[in-house]
Amino acid sequence: MIRKIITTGDGSKTIQIQDWNEQYHSMHGAVNEAYHVFIDKGFTYLTNKSLSILEIGFGTGLNALITLIEAQKNNRLVDYTGIEAYPINIEVISQLDYIETLKADAFREAFFEMHSCAWESKLKLTPHFSFSKQKKDFHEIADSNHYDLIYFDAFGARVQPELWTEIIFEKMYNALNENGILVTYSAKGSVRRAMQTVGFVVERLPGPPGKREMLRALKVSGKTNFSNNS
Repeated sequence: MIRKIITTGDGSKTIQIQDWNEQYHSMHGAVNEAYHVFIDKGFTYLTNKSLSILEIGFGTGLNALITLIEAQKNNRLVDYTGIEAYPINIEVISQLDYIETLKADAFREAFFEMHSCAWESKLKLTPHFSFSKQKKDFHEIADSNHYDLIYFDAFGARVQPELWTEIIFEKMYNALNENGILVTYSAKGSVRRAMQTVGFVVERLPGPPGKREMLRALKVSGKTNFSNNS
């Protein structure tokens, strides 16, 4: 697959896969999307002093970097696991300029260590942030009652529909602790129905720039629907 670095609407960069006409982030703003979907509607929404986070699609590491910054800023303890089947070359990561874009030079070493560290090893990147990554297909995930928050950031259903199925979301449901949540940029009806079928209570929320809606899914034993879950 041919990967090309492009600039998005908020001035931050992302990677475009030209064969698919698909991007790693929203064309309307990579950083804006990351903050809106994963930080504002996920990380900040939960009030736990410590969080165990699973990212489905570690990719460029942008979500992990922003979570690291926010964990330090808000004095929260984070245990972060990123899953990625097709890692990005470190030279490409450097060209994305996320450290400069976010004015996060204090986190430069930690960010590049995320990308260069060994798979399956646990790192204490800062006193607030532990990190590990796993190189495997999403279908291989078999965690049970382990995570408080899932960032579901796979490529869109248009190009990889097999990642947005009941089979995958059942794995996500099982991986979450009780009252854990999953957030994603997607708002497709088929995605919402797949989540509901496996037991999630699903909330439709305003989306990031360029998208009308996004989804947040809650794991609860008593499946009381959100008010706007129609």
